[in-house]
Amino acid sequence: MKGGEIMSILNWTNSNIKKLTWSDMGLVKLAIFAFTLMLAKLLPDLLSFEWYWYFIVFLLAAIKPWSKFFKN
Repeated sequence: MKGGEIMSILNWTNSNIKKLTWSDMGLVKLAIFAFTLMLAKLLPDLLSFEWYWYFIVFLLAAIKPWSKFFKN
């Protein structure tokens, strides 16, 4: 994929996300949670890491959305 194609896909995604309601977003989160549980069940080695690795991934994934949310 070229840079322009990626940007057009991202623009299309961003414009369609604006159409979702809060309940739609909640269902997306629930679907991702269920998919994660399924992966953990199918690939038990994913759960063999120490707890802090999961926490590090959580923090890295949360920094950008939190900074946007709490920005004045």
